[in-house]
Amino acid sequence: MFNLLIVLIVIAAILLVVIVLAQNPKGGGLAQGFSSSNQFMGVQNTNKFLTKATWSLVGFIAFASIISAGIAINRNQAAQTQSEVISDIKEAPAQQQQQSAAPAAAVPFGEQAQ
Repeated sequence: MFNLLIVLIVIAAILLVVIVLAQNPKGGGLAQGFSSSNQFMGVQNTNKFLTKATWSLVGFIAFASIISAGIAINRNQAAQTQSEVISDIKEAPAQQQQQSAAPAAAVPFGEQAQ
């Protein structure tokens, strides 16, 4: 899931670069060269579409980045928990051997150990 989000973010970033380069702040840009599409949609509608596409891609990249950060944090915490469990398992036999090496003196019932 994490890798899929990263791939989608990269694709959206590339599309965002292309769309931003197609825009011109004064209404021209690469969209001006497509005269046949201007007859269909008009220059004004083309600029509106490019603006909406830009903001949509920015929103998607922001949302996907937040989700992927959450997944990365959860993945990191799970890895730390697993490594702690593994280290505890490795240390447990050593602790048991140390405890069994020094047996406690037998104390009769009702008396206190010294």
